[in-house]
Amino acid sequence: MEGDRRRRTGPVGADRKALIGDVTLAVVIGALVVAAAVADGGVTALDAVLIAAGSLTLAAYRRAPRTVLALATACTAGYVLHAEPGALAALPVLAAVHTASRAGHRLLAALAGAAFLVVCGVAGRPLESCLLLAGWFLCAVVTGLADKNWQAYLRQTEQRALEAERTREEAALRRAGEERLRIARELHDSLTHSISIVKLQAGVAVHLARKRGEEVPPALLAIQEASGEAMRELRSTLDVLRADEPTGSPALLVERA
Repeated sequence: MEGDRRRRTGPVGADRKALIGDVTLAVVIGALVVAAAVADGGVTALDAVLIAAGSLTLAAYRRAPRTVLALATACTAGYVLHAEPGALAALPVLAAVHTASRAGHRLLAALAGAAFLVVCGVAGRPLESCLLLAGWFLCAVVTGLADKNWQAYLRQTEQRALEAERTREEAALRRAGEERLRIARELHDSLTHSISIVKLQAGVAVHLARKRGEEVPPALLAIQEASGEAMRELRSTLDVLRADEPTGSPALLVERA
């Protein structure tokens, strides 16, 4: 029960932590872009809105990576056209390209990076700066793909570990069931032997009493009858065990016994 409770509450806690981390990352990226803009000469109200929109949208990259890619690229491109900032302004787009590539949308990520480079060229950025950004975007796409493959490998490893654990648990349960069945059989044999002796002795006593013409004590008749009934029940139980053994599991067989 406690394990089930942990499994029910675990994903919720993990999602909350992931959301906090995503929001924190988006805020940090926005703060870096704003700091760079202030260092370059100041930030207007429009610049602040475009930077905030392009950066904070990154917090939703897990749920909507393509939408985040489009919004981050559009807002940051608008900021570049309006203010002509330094290379650090491309951080939101780089992050969006990486996360989109990680989610499997590498073509869209590459197209968004190319579109942003075109905007940078239109804004009058030097060729060297555009080439540097192109290298950054290429790294973002490649690292996104590498991260995607790494996460898939980790999931496969975890799945194999869970499968191995489940197999070990099943083997342990099977061995425990077989041991319980063996004990049940040994107990059955021991009880059958003891009851058969009691029945035999009671039968002999009844026979001798009748042979001598004496009245058979009711307790002796009761012992004879009860021992016979116990023998029949034990024999019936053993027949069930033997009949079900080829197809039934040991644990179930013991429960039936």
